[in-house]
Amino acid sequence: MTTDTIDLSLDANPSPSTTLSAKRDWTFFHRHGLLLVVLSPIVANLVGSVFNILYNFWQIEPLLSQLQMARFSACWQWFNLVVYPLAVLLFLIPIYQLRPIHHSLINGTNVSDEDLEASRRKVVNLPWWFLAVASMGWLSCIPVFPLALASLNEPLSINVVIHLTTSFLIASLIAVTHSFFAVELVIQQTLFPVFFQTGTPANVSGTAPMTISQRGLMWSASAVVSPVLSLVLLILVPDATQTAPIFAVVVAVVAVSFGIATSWLLGRLVASPVLELQSAALAVAKGDLTAKIETLRADEFGMLIDQFNAMIAGLAERERLQATFGRHVGREAVKQILAAQDARDVTNTPGTLGGTKQMITVMFVDVRNFTAHSANAPVDDVIAGLNLMFGEAVKIVEQHGGMINKFLGDGFMAIFGIGGNPSASERHADDAVNAGRKLLTRIEAMKGDFARVGWSEMKIGVGINTGIAMVGSIGAPERQEYTAMGDAVNVAARVEALTKRVGHDLLVTEATLHALSASDHFTALPRQEVQGKCESLRVYGLIEDSERTTEDNRSQ
Repeated sequence: MTTDTIDLSLDANPSPSTTLSAKRDWTFFHRHGLLLVVLSPIVANLVGSVFNILYNFWQIEPLLSQLQMARFSACWQWFNLVVYPLAVLLFLIPIYQLRPIHHSLINGTNVSDEDLEASRRKVVNLPWWFLAVASMGWLSCIPVFPLALASLNEPLSINVVIHLTTSFLIASLIAVTHSFFAVELVIQQTLFPVFFQTGTPANVSGTAPMTISQRGLMWSASAVVSPVLSLVLLILVPDATQTAPIFAVVVAVVAVSFGIATSWLLGRLVASPVLELQSAALAVAKGDLTAKIETLRADEFGMLIDQFNAMIAGLAERERLQATFGRHVGREAVKQILAAQDARDVTNTPGTLGGTKQMITVMFVDVRNFTAHSANAPVDDVIAGLNLMFGEAVKIVEQHGGMINKFLGDGFMAIFGIGGNPSASERHADDAVNAGRKLLTRIEAMKGDFARVGWSEMKIGVGINTGIAMVGSIGAPERQEYTAMGDAVNVAARVEALTKRVGHDLLVTEATLHALSASDHFTALPRQEVQGKCESLRVYGLIEDSERTTEDNRSQ
């Protein structure tokens, strides 16, 4: 296997010294992301420069003498020749440093963890680096040009200083803020997917991504404060060319244009993740736990997206565990266990063993003559026959609101009445009896299926009792079992054992009979002595059983 096919996202314990990046089919924008970051601020800076030139042409040059005008022209030429290239060079330093790491990540070659972490930090902080460099480049004009003009032997009008300061301040706010938004957007779209193939930018230490409130302040400064300040100054400061109305229109056009541009940029930076979160939340509300937000952000949205994805992953894992766990202990038991755990989490109390006293109905089911059959039949056939019976039993018990609490070799124990539905808890005796009757009917109807696995005489006995039991978790803190315990459970097991003695496939106790909504399907049997009871037990047999027994005797 070559390194370009290795994906660390599948490795829970990556090497501390080396991180491997999976080679992917990157797009043009991903491959040339660093170049696009460099080009992204050009438009905003050009517009800021044009605004500055027009302001100087209309408001400053008419106030200058011929000598001052020559100094002004020489100053901006030297400034553009020295300061701007220096600013561009400073901006390119982190780009140059990121280039080899970016190239390695694109091509899926090895990158050390230290280099990757440092590169991620640079990528997240890159907009601030550009903001600092661009601000120094623009704002350095404010002292340089007035000082250059003041160094002449001619007097310098205060209006010139005010206009120069206003010109550079407004142009810098327009250029720098919009360039920052453009750089940030390009980084998110082209560099984040490459540098954060694993992990997220919101969790990188040593970074200070711009917050939503800071973005609002920057937008206000560039699209609102700057144009309004220009218009106010046009009113307060004498206009040398009497063209203030025309220039006011130009300022208004620039303000509107940049307001629209900023709104679009902020829409991409703010509105887009909100819409993604809304869409994903609606999908989750409909039960889609595969929803995931792929957008990579370093700001508050990044933390929110990470938490949202973690929440969905947690819900999906809980669903998976509930489904898997439910196949072992029953779906209803899983609900009860999770509900109890959630209650402990809310109250911040440690998990405890034990349970609650509940009125329930317990049903025990056992296969007749299992020992004799398993001694003479192949093991595979025995298991196949048991699985047939258990498969039908699980479906029937759960259809009637019960849960099979445990399998007991050739039988099982089922509990009715522990669900959260109050109406279900009132009819648990009826549910248990109906489930037992249906199971007997179903086993009879499946004789052909049992015959195919060598078990043509498959028969079961069903014992049912109703009473108070302790329902909950027992065992050790490290290993617990959800079950029901108490005399009601023991009696149900004893009643099932009586089915072989009295000739009825389904027996209920007097407590269950009284809990039934209708008891005309049962007939009273002689009192029975059972192990562990001082007094004999009154049991009732299903009339259908006695009729079936009579028919069997006649056929013999």
